[in-house]
Amino acid sequence: MKIYEITDPEFAAYGRILGGVDLTGMVEALKKTPCPEDGTIYVPGDPELEKLPEAAEIQSKLYGELPVQIGYCNGHNHKLNALEYHRSSELNLGADEFYLILGKQTDITPDGTFDTSTCKVFRAPAGVPVEVYATTLHYAPCNKKKEGFRVLVVLPKGTNTELSGTHSGGEDGHLTAVNKWLLGHPEGGLPEGSPMGLVGENLTVE
Repeated sequence: MKIYEITDPEFAAYGRILGGVDLTGMVEALKKTPCPEDGTIYVPGDPELEKLPEAAEIQSKLYGELPVQIGYCNGHNHKLNALEYHRSSELNLGADEFYLILGKQTDITPDGTFDTSTCKVFRAPAGVPVEVYATTLHYAPCNKKKEGFRVLVVLPKGTNTELSGTHSGGEDGHLTAVNKWLLGHPEGGLPEGSPMGLVGENLTVE
C-alpha cells in the first residue's frame, strides 16, 4: 500500500496536525509506559499522564474544556483487523513514529459494510500531535520498526469504557463500548460475537 505523510494534502479529509500547545513533557512521560513485545495494550485513562500540567492544557485548548481521559495504546501491530469511530475527535501523539490505517464514515454502506480498499495509510512522526476527526474510521496504530510504538490517546471522558445497556440492530449493534462503534474484519482475531462489517483485504503495514 502507498504510505502518505500526515503533512500530505490527502490527510486533510481525515484529520489535522495540532499546534498551539507544547506536549514535550507528555511525550517524555509516555516513553515510560509499558510496551508489550507482542500485541497491543490499551489504557483509556492513565493517572500519571492525567496529572501532568499538559493535561489541563489539552482539556482547555484542544477540547474546549470538555472533560477528557488521557491514556495510551502501545505495542506491536501490522494489521488493520477492525475499524472504529466515535462521536468525537481523538488526539494521538506518538513517543515513536506510528502508522494509521484510516477510512471515512461516509463510505459505510447502508447495509453496514465498509470496503477496506478505500482506506489510506498515513505515517505520523514522533512528537507531533494529531487530531483524528470524528468521521474518520481508525483502529490500533501500526509500526514498521521493531521497537514498536507508544501512542497517546485522548478522548472525551468515559469513551471506550463498559456499556451500561444492551445494543442490537443497525448502527446500534456496532456499539461495543461507550462512544465506540466497531466494524470488525473476519480475519481480525476479535473476540467472539464482535460486530463485523469490513469486506476486502485485512490490510497490512510492513
